[in-house]
Amino acid sequence: MGPVVRSEMEASDSAVKTNRCSDTPGLEEEEPSIERSIANGYMPPMPWFGMDIGGSLVKLVYFEPTDFTKIEEDCELETLKNIRRYLTSNKAYGNTGHRDAHLQMDNVQVGDRTGSLHFIRFPTSEMGNFLELAKSKGMATLASTVCATGGGAYKFEEDFRREVNMQLHKFDELDSLIRGIHYIEDNNPHELYYWSNPKDERLCERIPYDFSDPYPFLVVNVGSGVGMLAVYGPNNYKRVTGTSLGGGTFLGLCSLLTGCETFEDAIALAAKGNSNNIDKLVQDIYGGDYPKFNLKGDTVASSFGQMISKEKRAKASREDLAKATLVTITNNIGSIARLCAVNEGIERVVFVGNFLRVNTISMKMLAYAMEFWSKGALKALFLEHEGYFGAVGCLLELMRPGS
Repeated sequence: MGPVVRSEMEASDSAVKTNRCSDTPGLEEEEPSIERSIANGYMPPMPWFGMDIGGSLVKLVYFEPTDFTKIEEDCELETLKNIRRYLTSNKAYGNTGHRDAHLQMDNVQVGDRTGSLHFIRFPTSEMGNFLELAKSKGMATLASTVCATGGGAYKFEEDFRREVNMQLHKFDELDSLIRGIHYIEDNNPHELYYWSNPKDERLCERIPYDFSDPYPFLVVNVGSGVGMLAVYGPNNYKRVTGTSLGGGTFLGLCSLLTGCETFEDAIALAAKGNSNNIDKLVQDIYGGDYPKFNLKGDTVASSFGQMISKEKRAKASREDLAKATLVTITNNIGSIARLCAVNEGIERVVFVGNFLRVNTISMKMLAYAMEFWSKGALKALFLEHEGYFGAVGCLLELMRPGS
């Protein structure tokens, strides 16, 4: 779709509104830089977005102001109204864009404004289609503010400038992640939770967790890969380690092994599978438990170890392969996280990232592993907003003078 060209009537209406809303009637003021506006106590022009452009998924947070005065309503450009209506009245955008309406946060303050935060996601591979959609909605005609973090903020910077005449304001992804976690946790009293009795489907339940005294804690950010941060205070953290085996690995291997196309498809297959048909367990080697080291018979001794056998390979189902892949990736993440927590002397491990979206299998596995292998010393915690913290954090960074 080509660029949107405003009609002469729309352009004239925009000019009239600009004149009516400026301090000097009849004169258009030069648009100040965003940095200068913030330093002088003014907020950036609407609309406000925060983007976390990851290797597999783009997380977009849109701030919808709800504290309009009558003058502001009269002065708002029609393009802004159309963008707000489009984003807030739909839950799906094309075939791959989705708004997680259940995560919407109302009556929150960003900068000096009160409003709602909307949470939207789409595959990074669809960035071209996203830019076409943004262009068709008139984004190129606005001096809009888009804050971005993640590797894609650099990779797609020129595409944003060329396609929608927009400069990305880039912020460090780890700073944004930590800031976003603190902000959302402060504004959502039920953000953190843990799973009790995670291995017993009858007794397992999700229980809110009081995070009022949080420090120190370990953040395990599971996206395409995995990063682990030890957090000692609001502005005091360090990256401990990471692993390349993350959500991208899970989906990539599942796509190769089962032919599935999406993360949702992979999780749905795994939910129906039995990884014991693929993995070699302690009981397959010892005939039962290994009590000397408290290893139960159903503990995985060798991921995909059964696939050495031609007969077992012939019987392997797509569902079993998906479940074994999920178990392999999750066990690896949990093992590294536990070692990091012990090494840093940290008892609370906070798992975030879109790998955990619609993925209660991994959450319960992590909850059990943290508690069992630490003999109850470690607690695995999870958050409702999963992978959106970086996008929220970089939006908040823009509101700080000197950013």
